[in-house]
Amino acid sequence: MQVILTHEQADFDAIASLLGASLLQKEAFVVLPSVMNRNVQSFIHLYGADLPFIKSEDLPNEPITAVTLVDTQSLVTLKGMRKDAQVCVIDHHQKRADLPESWQFEAVDTIACTTRFVESLQEVNGHLSLIHATLLLLGIYEDSGSLTYAHTTPRDAAAVAYLLENGASLKIAADFLNQPLSPAQHMVFDDLLARAESLTMQNCKVMLSSADAADLEDEVSSIAHKICDLLDPDALFIFVRTREGIRLVARSVTDQINVAAIARKYNGGGHARASSALIKVDKKNPVQMDELITSFKQDLPAFVRPAVTVSQIMSKKPLTISPATTARQAYQLMQRFGYEGYPVVENNEVKGLLTRRAVDRAISHNLERTTASLMEVGSVSVAPGDSLEKLQQVMADSGWGQVPVIDHQSGEVVGIATRTDLLKVLAGRSQNGLDHQNLAERIAAVLPPARLSLLRLISVSAKELGLPIFVVGGFARDLLLKTPSLDLDFVVEGDALALAESLSTQYGGRIVSHKKFGTAKWQLDLANPALLERIRSDAPTVEPAALPPAIDLISSRTEFYEKPSALPIVKTGSIKLDLQRRDFTINTMAVRLDGSHFGELHDYWGGLNDLNRKLIRVLHSLSFVDDPTRMLRAVRFEQRFAFTIEPRTLELLHEAKNLLSEVSGERLRHELDLILKEKQAANMFARLAQLGLLQEIHPALVWHAALSAQFDELLTKPFPQGWGFTRHPSAADQKVQAAYILLLCGLSEETAAAVSRRLRLRNQLAQMIRQAASLLPGLPALASQPASRASAALENCPPLVIYSLYLASPSSRVRTMLSEFASQWRWVKTLVDGEKLRQMGVESGPRIGEILAQLKAAWIDGLVTTPAEEQELLQKFLQ
Repeated sequence: MQVILTHEQADFDAIASLLGASLLQKEAFVVLPSVMNRNVQSFIHLYGADLPFIKSEDLPNEPITAVTLVDTQSLVTLKGMRKDAQVCVIDHHQKRADLPESWQFEAVDTIACTTRFVESLQEVNGHLSLIHATLLLLGIYEDSGSLTYAHTTPRDAAAVAYLLENGASLKIAADFLNQPLSPAQHMVFDDLLARAESLTMQNCKVMLSSADAADLEDEVSSIAHKICDLLDPDALFIFVRTREGIRLVARSVTDQINVAAIARKYNGGGHARASSALIKVDKKNPVQMDELITSFKQDLPAFVRPAVTVSQIMSKKPLTISPATTARQAYQLMQRFGYEGYPVVENNEVKGLLTRRAVDRAISHNLERTTASLMEVGSVSVAPGDSLEKLQQVMADSGWGQVPVIDHQSGEVVGIATRTDLLKVLAGRSQNGLDHQNLAERIAAVLPPARLSLLRLISVSAKELGLPIFVVGGFARDLLLKTPSLDLDFVVEGDALALAESLSTQYGGRIVSHKKFGTAKWQLDLANPALLERIRSDAPTVEPAALPPAIDLISSRTEFYEKPSALPIVKTGSIKLDLQRRDFTINTMAVRLDGSHFGELHDYWGGLNDLNRKLIRVLHSLSFVDDPTRMLRAVRFEQRFAFTIEPRTLELLHEAKNLLSEVSGERLRHELDLILKEKQAANMFARLAQLGLLQEIHPALVWHAALSAQFDELLTKPFPQGWGFTRHPSAADQKVQAAYILLLCGLSEETAAAVSRRLRLRNQLAQMIRQAASLLPGLPALASQPASRASAALENCPPLVIYSLYLASPSSRVRTMLSEFASQWRWVKTLVDGEKLRQMGVESGPRIGEILAQLKAAWIDGLVTTPAEEQELLQKFLQ
């Protein structure tokens, strides 16, 4: 027998999840919990006849072999439940560490667990009655505050839309949401208000209270909701003594206070914004409420994160201009860097703000004005340590959408905070990471010991110099995808050369730097005792060979493009601006490494959200115009990760694809080389063709199903043994060359040569492509010729050409011919050579070559099989 269960003290999300699961598992019995919230009980009493629920005592007298547990991870034992019953948990709370390994667990990443079941019902086109749709709606509305809570997801909203389309009644739902308190609840409510204590922690208003409610039959959560409505705290914690024990109910409206983490300390659980715990009472040693409150107040500060300050959201090292800058000069700056406002600074003092709107108006009227006459005058600013509330007030009072950030000690403009930066935080999009989780443990899990120790060494040196250092791009992305990666790109927010020199001073090695570009390469001295001692302090068994030969350090920078398809012009900037210049949001994340920040994820541009949603998205509408090769990278990442290019990005790609014709052959070849090294290269080329990108590179470039099969065979199988393949270049590089031959050998010689020139392929590869294109059409006829004639025709072909022709040929007869040539005929040697023929009286010249060729042909065709037969044939040639 299968049953579906949820938690006690059930709310609408729990009961709606029960319903959703039952509509998908019609053979299972759906068991109501014994204790439900008062508004849920009212709904069940009124509409229970339309619902599939039963009480536990009404279950058939059969063994329970399977349990689906929804909206909870705590299993209520029922009569008849077997110890080996299969348990499947579907829950939107954080997975418990002590969850039995035998249980299946499905994590639901929405604010309401109900949403997951609505989505499944939508997929199977499940019919919903008015009552069913309304109960499911209540499940989502109650947990999301009618879609107003900060952690509400687009999936929750889409589920609500589907339910409304299928008859859910907002009028019925309104009757059961926020019901008035019962008289008994009112008494507890009044007690809690009377004892409420207000605390201020990290600029957060925290309310704390307690009450005795031993006789209360109703839920405490409704009381907490009413107190929050009345007092509007950032967080509320109430302790209520009940018959079962002391119940903690916690609510939060800020990311600074994760109440689920606090509840877990008391063996409870829930969401970051709403949680609870039951502190069981030991009758021999009863918990004293005053002692519990005192202990709680002592522990609470550890759970309150510091408030976000201006320094955390600002862009560092902003571009500033002087009052004397002309409108046209300012316009050129704005065209280059794209910012909407620039602080106007003179003698290290803010004089005003120049906006794009003012500059555009001046240019449109052909006015030769200076910044001094166009700027918004004022010395508006904030300090790095100011709160976001102050920043918001300054913006509201001044009307400035970009506010300079000034270090009051030095008087220097150290950053700029924009309205967009502020809105991201107010909308709940973290400015510095994955819900403030630290990725240090994940880094330790994926990096080999030597690399991890080197990372920590660099971290310590950066901290000593006060330099923030980040590992960016592919490493951060792959770390979150739980994919091992050694792709370590280090970006220093500051002087990368200074860090490199410090590392070299402490641990030896050589520095190669380019001050103009802010880059430094630290070439490690793998025999340096100080380096080895430091590495082995973390990883005692590490050998020097496990370390990389060099580490690249780059100062954070920003860039602009003077024209489409051109290479970028680079200037120093903050890590935020450095990440902004990257191709796609999933590549804009960075992991900070220095000191106590080790493992901290920085995500300024929504990369984590797109990673979770499996989307490839550009950062701005001119991204493909700035660098058209990003279109090829979009396809590469889409196919590698099985993601989707999001709709707007796809529109921009189609609008800009003609710009590929302006990109140099070297840059195009570089991107195609990267694609050809991927396991999904065939799918990538098919997608490039589907999007019309191959044709934009060259009109003759085409893709067809046969090429997909040929690419798969090339990239998944090793080169045949005995065909003459060398170790240099590497097999991977030779496969890239073979892929180009496959791609182009179906074209005419002239067209293949033209494509080779477009891609600036190396002469040797271009020659092999022409050779293959010349031979391919005649291979079927050649296969019907004597083996010696086929061998002679193929004699000058490198192994790569032969293997590429082998893959490109559908005919088994042709493949057999090519295989025999590569593995046998090519290696046939005559016993006599030119020198011996001269000793036998044959004059030097073409005659010697002809005789040797005829002898070799006889061996290949089987006319000669022994040395004696070769000697006999040779005598005939000489007579």
